Amino acid sequence: MKKTLLTLILCGSILIAKSQNTSVEKSTFGLQTGVLGIWAYNEAKLSNTIALRTELGFDFGIWETTYYDDYDSPFLLTPVIVVEPRFYYNLKKRSENSKRIDGNSGDFIALKMGYHPDWFVVFNTDNAPVVSDFSIIPTLGIRRNIGSHFNYEAGIGAGYSYTFAERAGYSEDKGEIELNMHLRIGYIF
Repeated sequence: MKKTLLTLILCGSILIAKSQNTSVEKSTFGLQTGVLGIWAYNEAKLSNTIALRTELGFDFGIWETTYYDDYDSPFLLTPVIVVEPRFYYNLKKRSENSKRIDGNSGDFIALKMGYHPDWFVVFNTDNAPVVSDFSIIPTLGIRRNIGSHFNYEAGIGAGYSYTFAERAGYSEDKGEIELNMHLRIGYIF
């Protein structure tokens, strides 16, 4: 009876200890690439389920908007700065089902806030004016790990984008609905 009771107490304490460790990583740093760019990111822990993602990178675009109609080169690579709080809502469930949560592998809801500054554009062969914009897009996504250093991520969302067109010499700024769909593969350091 004493052995059974001791075994139950030991197993119970292990389960309690494991449940207390279900949390986002303290800090993760990595690189990701997808069809439309390359990005370096850091995710810093704010709470057990919330991480703040900061991202610097380049978004690749095939521009067919009114701002670039007069230019022959529709391919642009522009810098982007992103600040994105992420709520990882299923880490505890994944941990209880013995699924990986390292590297913040889980499902998330995010508020992506991105800014394309008017600093420079790569592949701008026609010297098209740089049109900067700011967007706020609620996003639903997943991240999964492949091995110990690689991951993939997918997300979809819709939000608002504001383009600062007057700065680039156009008649007025413009606000509109913007979609965020991404599929990325990455490397965690």
